[in-house]
Amino acid sequence: MHDRETLQQSLLKRNKQVPRYTSYPTAPHFSEAVNGESVAAWLQELDDSCDLSLYFHVPFCRKMCWYCGCNTKATKRYSPVDQYLEYLLKEIDLAADKLSGGQTVKHIHFGGGSPSMLKPMDFERLMAAVRSRFSVAKDAEIAIELDPREVSEAKVAAYAMAGVTRASLGVQDFHEDVQVAINRRQPFHVIYDAVNLLKAYGIKSINMDLLYGLPHQTAEYLRENVDFASALGADRISLFGYAHVPWMKKHMRLIEESALPDGPARLKQFGVAKHHLERRGYVAVGLDHFVLPRDPMAKALEAGTLKRNFQGYTTDAASALIGFGASAISSLPQGYAQNTPATRSYFEALDAGRLPSAKGKALSGDDKIRRSIIEHLMCYFELDLIRFCKEHDLDIGQFDEAIEQLQGLKMEGLVTLSEGMIRIPREAQQAVRLVCAAFDTYLTISPARHAQVA
Repeated sequence: MHDRETLQQSLLKRNKQVPRYTSYPTAPHFSEAVNGESVAAWLQELDDSCDLSLYFHVPFCRKMCWYCGCNTKATKRYSPVDQYLEYLLKEIDLAADKLSGGQTVKHIHFGGGSPSMLKPMDFERLMAAVRSRFSVAKDAEIAIELDPREVSEAKVAAYAMAGVTRASLGVQDFHEDVQVAINRRQPFHVIYDAVNLLKAYGIKSINMDLLYGLPHQTAEYLRENVDFASALGADRISLFGYAHVPWMKKHMRLIEESALPDGPARLKQFGVAKHHLERRGYVAVGLDHFVLPRDPMAKALEAGTLKRNFQGYTTDAASALIGFGASAISSLPQGYAQNTPATRSYFEALDAGRLPSAKGKALSGDDKIRRSIIEHLMCYFELDLIRFCKEHDLDIGQFDEAIEQLQGLKMEGLVTLSEGMIRIPREAQQAVRLVCAAFDTYLTISPARHAQVA
């Protein structure tokens, strides 16, 4: 047996960069072999019985936050947003024209950037276009990511009128010194007012995003962040580790690296926050989500139907996700496709009547099998490999190399292997991505730079 401290030390020793596994294969392995023509054919092949999930990316913010890893740009003018909306509407028509029209939309998600940059009438216009071209289920979840500083009563009224059921607030940290260090000042009353407005208009499902590993953060700060988010009534809290990747995002160079917590401090922050969330009655879901017991995500976890996609852990079981907007990623039964991240190229493709997909990955049979293994591990921290192979009529021997790679983790107590059962101990669940990496055949082909484990 390994005690908690020993496990944490082992985790830090192996604190290498591995994917977050919101997909498999992961985005660094997408190629130009998949393009707009590929996606058009994939959409045409979808059965009427196929449920759809729609994602809309709005790559604009009023001000750039230095921690941000999203595809977005800062603008104080509305004209770029207005122009972008026109092209989103074009893309909706172009994609809808490829479908038979018999599919049902069960989930809609607006992400960014900041979808709250859209004016109220423009958001209503966008949702009206969606409903005119797609069959949206009456009980569809419609979720939107919001910058609390951009929330107004007119916008919230528009969200309610358009059928929004869930709002996700980008909080990150409630403390002013941390906010200043990441260029995101938002006093507590701004978040408080945003929550109250949303609930007053009937949008009662509230997510809050919190980050650990930010400059000047302490374990006590994380405990207080949990208290504030809980007191404001968040029914879902996402606890993400800040990924400092200045080689990919140049604005991260503005963060003072000497103020960032080291590996042991990051692990302590996560551990303190996780423990405090559970004391406050939240159920741990996967690696970084915490939800109240009544939440559908907690019920999905218990029922074994929890999923993971590009937005993280989800109850969305749709077999096809169509991404709209610059850099948006679609996940279809045949494979993944990502739109060009450059708005100019995005506009040019749509002006030419082409879907703006620039790269992607067609899935092989082996990809789909390994994706199922990785998703199950990421959701449940265990997998009965013998049972899995029997259910999928597979020779367990094809995973001999993966099991061999896990032996080192086993020696350090970061995974247990017994009669085909793979299990990550509760005290070292952040090792799950290391375990998943053993099943990732692409990592050995072309290593890419990813976020660290802890």
